[in-house]
Amino acid sequence: MIARTIFGVVAAAVLTFAPALAQQQNVRVRGTIERVDGPVLTVKSRDGETLSLTLSDDVKIVAMVEASLADIKPGSFVGTTALPQSDGRWRAVEVHILPEAMRGVGEGDRPNDYRPQSTMTNGTVGSVAGGPGGAMVAKTEGAKTEGVTLTLNYKEGEKKIDVVTETIIYTYAQGSRDELKAGAIVTAAGTRQNDGTLMAARINVARGIIPPM
Repeated sequence: MIARTIFGVVAAAVLTFAPALAQQQNVRVRGTIERVDGPVLTVKSRDGETLSLTLSDDVKIVAMVEASLADIKPGSFVGTTALPQSDGRWRAVEVHILPEAMRGVGEGDRPNDYRPQSTMTNGTVGSVAGGPGGAMVAKTEGAKTEGVTLTLNYKEGEKKIDVVTETIIYTYAQGSRDELKAGAIVTAAGTRQNDGTLMAARINVARGIIPPM
């Protein structure tokens, strides 16, 4: 009986530790490509660290392409990085419009590694309305907006996020290896290998925009 109890405790500990270990092996990469050597990218991260990122044989390359407020409509599935404001509201740093094939991916509201207290919210746009900065305005010179509030709905509830002049809006398109060159801005989720290197099965590359890093 004692042996069974000990085995149960150990098994529970292993099951609890396993997800934590898996999370530790995933590293979020944000930075600029410095060098390309075949499938290996040398990336200077936003904090100045030099990382070696190896692309998997079947890597998916996705381009981040400029979009505008006009592309966001009720029913659109989007993700947004936001920061809390002193008045209790949330300000969007970026809004990315997800293709229909990705509807539901990452749905919900959770912490994000962009900045302390930042969040990532993926949800369906319930409404687009005039925000605290004034009437709804979509400027024509690029993906800049002001005075707009998005209501995002997800399974656990909803969240109102203000889109301001500085908010970057983009969508995704098919990318190519030709875009992975020195100077390109990329983001990826790298999986730590046993030898300490990082492997990426998907990499996002900026095309004509500067995403928040």
